[in-house]
Amino acid sequence: MKILQFAFGTDDPKHAYLPHNYKENFIVYTGTHDNNTVRGWFEHEARPADKKRLDQYTGQTVTAGNVHTVLMRMALASVARWAVLPLQDVLGLGKEARLNLPASGNGNWKWRAPKKTLTPQLAENLRNLARIYRRIIEP
Repeated sequence: MKILQFAFGTDDPKHAYLPHNYKENFIVYTGTHDNNTVRGWFEHEARPADKKRLDQYTGQTVTAGNVHTVLMRMALASVARWAVLPLQDVLGLGKEARLNLPASGNGNWKWRAPKKTLTPQLAENLRNLARIYRRIIEP
């Protein structure tokens, strides 16, 4: 199990959570139900050094507005057999959409997808990403 939010906390190219170190028999997540959303992590938890390493790793300037897309593509492009993209990350939502805060007894598991969020356009965007990174087999 690999979680991309953990990949940039240290300056070590051998870090186990960096995608180039994955093996095929892994599952990669942008984040899990116990983590902040990717955007929430980037805006409130990632340190400046973490963000710099993310920029260097991806070769682009990562912002709060694109971090979810960058990490989703990173997960899908990896050799990990499975890639899990929480809906909050697919939608680019911030900390308000966090599902669970471990060791906290209040407010957990209450987030729900806003009405009309699951659109044909969203499905098409996900399908295109899955096709680009060979996560689906087409005839």
